[in-house]
Amino acid sequence: MPALVTFGRILFAVLFMYTGATKLFAIQQTADYIASKVIIPTQLVPYTSQLETMAGMPMPQILAYAAGGFEILAGLLIAVNFGARFFAILLIFFVIAATFYFHDFWNQPAPENARTLIDALKNLSIIGALFMIAGYGRGPRPTEPAYGDV
Repeated sequence: MPALVTFGRILFAVLFMYTGATKLFAIQQTADYIASKVIIPTQLVPYTSQLETMAGMPMPQILAYAAGGFEILAGLLIAVNFGARFFAILLIFFVIAATFYFHDFWNQPAPENARTLIDALKNLSIIGALFMIAGYGRGPRPTEPAYGDV
């Protein structure tokens, strides 16, 4: 059974490594798509303008680099089972945010929202798999009690 879990974890992580790489290889298209969907709240504009000045690039491009790099890193670490629980939990929040901002089927008319609804449901199943990875963690534990003789 542990071999099947390891194999499944590696195959699952390929999704994030691939999508992260495609974001980084098409950084301008990714930044343009982020700019079309994400609106920075006015309370955060002073901070984001400081980040833009430090990085020398607009916020959508910073977010594109951050998202692509995070997906590659998280996918790789889940695949090698190093910090899998932590990165699975981070990816849960990442996928929830991506679903909310980029798969907003509720804002689209009926015939056009079918594809976006399928993408949102796909992300829901990915969140379920991430919960399983977060719950399973590194794998079977030794038979000794977790808290001693409490």
